[in-house]
Amino acid sequence: MASRLCLVLGDLFIPDRAIFKKLLSPGKIGQILCLGNLTSPSVYNFLRQLAPDLQLVKGDFDIPLTTSTPAAEAGAAASAGFPIPTALSKVVTHGSLRIGFTHGDSIIPPGDPDALLIAARQMDVDVLCWGGTCKFEAYEMEGKFFINPGSATGAVSWIDEGLGDDEEEEGNVPSFVLMDVQGDVLVLYVYQLKRDKEGNENVGVEKVSFRKGTPGT
Repeated sequence: MASRLCLVLGDLFIPDRAIFKKLLSPGKIGQILCLGNLTSPSVYNFLRQLAPDLQLVKGDFDIPLTTSTPAAEAGAAASAGFPIPTALSKVVTHGSLRIGFTHGDSIIPPGDPDALLIAARQMDVDVLCWGGTCKFEAYEMEGKFFINPGSATGAVSWIDEGLGDDEEEEGNVPSFVLMDVQGDVLVLYVYQLKRDKEGNENVGVEKVSFRKGTPGT
């Protein structure tokens, strides 16, 4: 079966800092997994044009900014400008891999490896993508692969230990990932916007591979 690229991103928050748009073009990506906190109709429309299959889960900030009157609740979806997801997690299948994804605000403690492993087992998935921390991570544990694509706009998470410090203005390193699945092998391409000592920005790409059934470290 021919592989198709799957874009995984989340925690966008700031639509005018969607700096990776030039790298993403329609026709190359078959599916998008958005891990929550889309928050912007403009980014939603861009993603809809990018791939025909856009899968969303709810983040902790995916709420309509309206009052709680019955009339307001009835028009919540329209006022948001895009369909606010209600699912907290979903599972898709690529090749022989079951891939689960969730925002991660229900993972306690946030980003904890043991808690993520429990969630992956409960969802019966080989790969678990989660968000919420706005920082890229990818690792294998007990035969399962865990991916946090970070924030595509370099947003800062409320759980970030540096929140409120002077360094907050710098934000996190903007990042997203592309998954290429062929059979039981997943190749992960990690895109990160890095800045050198002179302040010049460059997009770096790294590759990580995972094979189902290979014993974890």
